Amino acid sequence: MNMRALIVYESMYGNTRVVASNIADGLRAGHDVIEVPVAVATGELLASADLVIVGGPTHMHRLSTASSRRMAAQAVADQASGLTLEPDAVGPGLRDWFDGIAPGLVLAAAFDTRINARSVFTGRASRDIRRLLKQHGYHVIAAPESFLVTSRNALLGGEAARARRWGTALGIIASDVKHPAHA
Repeated sequence: MNMRALIVYESMYGNTRVVASNIADGLRAGHDVIEVPVAVATGELLASADLVIVGGPTHMHRLSTASSRRMAAQAVADQASGLTLEPDAVGPGLRDWFDGIAPGLVLAAAFDTRINARSVFTGRASRDIRRLLKQHGYHVIAAPESFLVTSRNALLGGEAARARRWGTALGIIASDVKHPAHA
């Protein structure tokens, strides 16, 4: 029986959604995968997963807040920005989602998208996501991962392929780790 993986993502302009989709592609060889925006990541989906992978954009050095999400949405109004808002971007963010989920005893991993610069300058939302996963009882099986975007808000070349490889690696790790709920 294949393990069940759930990928939950928050995405404002689409980069995090693309990364989530590529991670899912990497996992599909050995896992049944569902990928959903945070707005539709229900407790029922969480309860049915053996592996939960959560990702979001880095806003102002951290996981997004209601304020930073509003600012990101307002940036779309600037015609010169060239930005397009994701359909679920106006819904709840990962912080809200974590406030409403039950503790989990399954395997997990965290990722983010951030500007292509040293993390000391950009911050990393994946660190906040990993901390929140651990606080909710999830067994984090890999270091948080960042996928990089350009200053013009496009995934850096090679990042989609790197996300697929990371998904494949997570699948292998998850298959080798004894499931904490069955330990």
